[in-house]
Amino acid sequence: MFVAITRYQALTEADAKHYTAIAPAIDYLILRTPMDTKSLVHWVNQALAHGFPKDKLMIHSDEKVLAQCHLTGIHFREGDPRAARYKQQHPDVIVSQATHHATSIQQASNDQLDFVLFGHLFNTASKPGQAPRSETEIQAALEIQDIPIIALGGINTKTINQVPSGFSGIAAISLFATQNLTTLTDLRKAWHK
Repeated sequence: MFVAITRYQALTEADAKHYTAIAPAIDYLILRTPMDTKSLVHWVNQALAHGFPKDKLMIHSDEKVLAQCHLTGIHFREGDPRAARYKQQHPDVIVSQATHHATSIQQASNDQLDFVLFGHLFNTASKPGQAPRSETEIQAALEIQDIPIIALGGINTKTINQVPSGFSGIAAISLFATQNLTTLTDLRKAWHK
């Protein structure tokens, strides 16, 4: 599974065009942005007008955008109690959650969430001064087998081959924001080998 995450900034039409162009190489695009609901609904409609597949869009925690745009996926931060409640009330919606500890992964599994993002695995500009997860933490996370665990944090064209086996995929911000469809398709093929 390849999960793109938007940069934490206002999204533009250029972003809509870029993510539409790489859509064949990704499974989901998590919209993580400071935009207000009205602006984000407008951007979602713009992305859909450019041909981005609706079933690949996931909103980061904004239930209003999810409802107004009739999206099928929502992502929550680690520890957000809305994730379990939302999945229980809307079992057909894909619900994912960020995790940083094996206990959080197990809780997400117990809550019947669809997948988790786990990280950060490598040094990353989005977590300055924070050490990546240790090998022990990574192994503890991967011992949980009943929910797909997606690797997150510092994953790029150089580090993707260092992601430990056992992860069900990768999630990234810069990788998907800066690479084209050909590069991402090649990375995806290499990932599945």
